[in-house]
Amino acid sequence: MLLRSIAGAALLGALSLGAHAQETFDGYLCCNLRTDGSWMSDANYAESGKRIVPAGTPVRVTGYGRQRVLVEVNGGKQAIGNDYSRDLDLGAFARRWVVAEDPSRKIAGYSPKIREAIKSARITKGMTREQVAMAVGWPISSENPNLDVPIWRMWISSFGGYTVNFDKAGRVTGVETDPQTRVLVYVD
Repeated sequence: MLLRSIAGAALLGALSLGAHAQETFDGYLCCNLRTDGSWMSDANYAESGKRIVPAGTPVRVTGYGRQRVLVEVNGGKQAIGNDYSRDLDLGAFARRWVVAEDPSRKIAGYSPKIREAIKSARITKGMTREQVAMAVGWPISSENPNLDVPIWRMWISSFGGYTVNFDKAGRVTGVETDPQTRVLVYVD
């Protein structure tokens, strides 16, 4: 009976580990992400005390927890929280934010205006969807399940929403929001 209990517990442990087992890998942040030093969220809010970890920063995915991807960034441990994109499994979520190819190489080839917008974590007219993501992060998938649509709904804070408008070629035509948020997210 005791052996049966131990075997059952081991099987349950293995099954539960398998349900959460995901690959670990090295890569680069796809996008500018804001951190408080231990936590980065898919909402990417620009809250007081947060600093930007730039697109292209080397990252190691070390594990997974409840709705989070555990990473090492610049020698420190952090988590990328899947706060609003829970329709994505954690493996796909991790691959959205940590990419194999260093985006710094692409960024270096962009026009000075686009490079400066990305560096300042803001959007400017003419950016592609990928460039917008590099600058301010991917839109949360719960509000933006399809990324090929002409409007992305984004947030700078829990009360600072804005929309990014794209033309038929997939380039930014403008941002719609209140004047205060516009100054924070858009550069002419």
